[in-house]
Amino acid sequence: MILAEDRCVDASAWDARYRSSDDLVWGAEPNRFVAAELAGLAPGRALDVACGEGRNALWLASEGWQVTGVDFSQVALDRAGQLAGEAGVGDRVTFVCADVVDGTVPGGPFDVVLVAYLQVPPDDRRRVLRHVCGCLAGGGILLVVGHDRTNLAEGVGGPQDPAVLFSPQDVVADVQDLPGLRVERAERVHRPVPSAGAGRSAIDALVRIRRLATAGGAPGGDVAG
Repeated sequence: MILAEDRCVDASAWDARYRSSDDLVWGAEPNRFVAAELAGLAPGRALDVACGEGRNALWLASEGWQVTGVDFSQVALDRAGQLAGEAGVGDRVTFVCADVVDGTVPGGPFDVVLVAYLQVPPDDRRRVLRHVCGCLAGGGILLVVGHDRTNLAEGVGGPQDPAVLFSPQDVVADVQDLPGLRVERAERVHRPVPSAGAGRSAIDALVRIRRLATAGGAPGGDVAG
């Protein structure tokens, strides 16, 4: 996970943040929306962009996926690798230290690409999303989850810089001119935050996009809602 107000030109601040905590910064359980959207799919190859300490990557691996997790904090990745070994899924997860905003993303094809809480300025977000769409296999899924722009006034927690928040429509607009994609879901979802008090929720944007495939397996078609 990368939140833009803490994102440095290098990863030193994030390394320090992960190093300073004995506990997992984002917890051990997968994000609820990631689990709900991807549970039950036939395992294949998955890419977890800005994976942090690996909570979603490790969950995917436990479901039988071969997962590549990418983050620019080596400290987070070291912890993720340790957790993968302890969970018995070390042979199904590879962690790569790289800055996805700079365009450093492992080559595909991937059956699932996950971009969870990558809160960066619009141009950076658009660059990353367009790049990872090119890594999708035919029939593959791009799942984007992040803090929605309405969360600032109506939700709980998350970045306080409106420039790094986005709507489902923003994500769709980022890739709408790319061929061979179909939007399967684009909406705001509520995520309960128990620590904020009873009944209080964060508001997230959730977008699920599938790369279409012709009968021969090649990408085809256009983005459609």
